[in-house]
Amino acid sequence: MVTLLLDQTQLEVVLSPLERAATFHRENVKVSRDTITKVQLTDDAWTWLRGVPGPGTHIPSILAAGTWKAAASTDFVLIRRHRPSVVIDLEGDEQFQRLIFTTRHGLALTQALRLEVTEEPVDVVEIASTAPIPVVKGRQRPVIRPRPV
Repeated sequence: MVTLLLDQTQLEVVLSPLERAATFHRENVKVSRDTITKVQLTDDAWTWLRGVPGPGTHIPSILAAGTWKAAASTDFVLIRRHRPSVVIDLEGDEQFQRLIFTTRHGLALTQALRLEVTEEPVDVVEIASTAPIPVVKGRQRPVIRPRPV
């Protein structure tokens, strides 16, 4: 399971040694926060795959890891079975147009991206858990008065 670190300027997807071997990436995946255009949570990340794997590991319905290339896009993929995942669309990133990875911390990521964070990278779960809970004021019900006769 990937660890997600966030600071003021970038999102870092921290890969374990086994994930690095499966994805053929020597370093963690880092993207600038400015390039993130959309974050979507999904229960089945397999439907988001586009193109062909290369380089990487692909065992259908079990593991998709590495770089996936399509006609005009390059995606970073790390999907395990049919588990909750995150799809992050990027615009202007030098390396990838989309990140797709399995994580149970997708909701924490979406919450952390909306908050102001420190200059040092912090786990998104920690950011989301320490954030103040927004208070939503209830709407007042309209007063319905009978019309004068």
